[in-house]
Amino acid sequence: MAANSSATGTAEIGVTGLAVMGRNLARNFARNGFTVAIHNRSFAKTQSLVDDHGDEGTFVASESVEDFVASLARPRKIVVMVKAGAATDAVIDELVPHLDEGDIVVDAGNAHFPDTIRREKALRAKGLHFVGSGVSGGEEGALLGPSIMPGGTAESYQWLGPILEKISAKVDGVPCCTYVGPDGAGHFVKMVHNGIEYADMQLIAEAYDLLKQGLGASAAEIGQIFADWNTGDLESFLIEITADVLQHVDAASGSAFVDIVLDRAEQKGTGRWTVQNGLDLGVPITGIAEATFARALSGSVPQRTAALGTLPAHTTDWQVEDRAAFIEDVRLALYASKVVAYSQGFDQIAAASAEFGWDIDRGAMARIWRGGCIIRARFLNRITEAYERNVDLPLLLADEYFTGAVGNGVPAWRRVVAGAALHGVPTPAFSSSLAYYDGVRAERLPAALIQAQRDFFGAHTYRRTDRDGTFHTTWSGDRTEQDA
Repeated sequence: MAANSSATGTAEIGVTGLAVMGRNLARNFARNGFTVAIHNRSFAKTQSLVDDHGDEGTFVASESVEDFVASLARPRKIVVMVKAGAATDAVIDELVPHLDEGDIVVDAGNAHFPDTIRREKALRAKGLHFVGSGVSGGEEGALLGPSIMPGGTAESYQWLGPILEKISAKVDGVPCCTYVGPDGAGHFVKMVHNGIEYADMQLIAEAYDLLKQGLGASAAEIGQIFADWNTGDLESFLIEITADVLQHVDAASGSAFVDIVLDRAEQKGTGRWTVQNGLDLGVPITGIAEATFARALSGSVPQRTAALGTLPAHTTDWQVEDRAAFIEDVRLALYASKVVAYSQGFDQIAAASAEFGWDIDRGAMARIWRGGCIIRARFLNRITEAYERNVDLPLLLADEYFTGAVGNGVPAWRRVVAGAALHGVPTPAFSSSLAYYDGVRAERLPAALIQAQRDFFGAHTYRRTDRDGTFHTTWSGDRTEQDA
């Protein structure tokens, strides 16, 4: 570790906020040969990092913000890793008085993108660069190579890019890091990433439940099924860890670990943000929404308690005649539903990019999600290829590869959703994904009736199929049609 007195202006990157993620990011920078300035509100954490990992590289530890900033080479590049919200604002407010024009502040936490837009605007007015950067991969990814999604100015990426790309995960030698777009673009993409993650996890949980209810299989047996699936098109980090979790035995009880975990899933807010934004943009992200609501339902204890043993089911035991065929049906339905979740997420990115003028490259987002991040999966290569074929692809499902891959599984998808409904197994994400698939491919939707109803009670007008224009029918009068 270099001493503060002799380290003025030598550190290439700084990290303030040394909880698990910040600590591991700092270590990652040092392991990759960068001189890293480190700071934490409590100096004990700073000292602990040096004591425990000082042999991994060059750290410049500072007790005060003044010394921390002074230890950095210009333009100063500072990564903030503290709790999103007021804590982030407090750290920024403390840093800014010590910074000079052209310095770069990076918020690498899970900030809400409107906050990032606000902060970027405020710091830009002071001549500073503010970068909202998504970082995915958890504490292990932060240390060994995460997927990184930085926004902000293109100029700031010229300074940050080489550093961030070096510490990021690599797939086929390609860094899982790229410039996303201006102001809040990076944190927006990370938010959608987390929304897709919600959907992916819910779909996997539903597949587990279907196999359990339909086959009466043990957790370990289902874990082996997931392990087998992880060798094919479903290969992904989440499928891999699911197989591991399901085969884990609780040491205290001797039971399958998953069977002793309380069935109430928690959330930190990114799923809700994604759904709220989907509503704001008018993008039907139904798989993500149902996954978010499923977590809320799992925690609705009074409602679940009132319903248990009270609400009639009118179901019979599920008697699966062909075990192998049923497993294959669930696999195909899971794959199709996962593709729908990603397709909806990329639609949301496209809508926000147009709304905010971000010019986000969706193919590049799929490429940097191939490694390091939680939703990394084999078929992200296929998504990248789809957007390379057509950068303006209006619907991922309409790409020739996914039309075939998903289309082949539609009969199985319908059997699984129908079977779940008949036997009382809740599959909100599977079911809503199939409903979306049928809705988006439908030649005509019943929305025509809804629009007629809206005109009847609120004079909201309608358009016709046979001529241009907007019209209103005088429903309470002689029911003649008028131009609106």
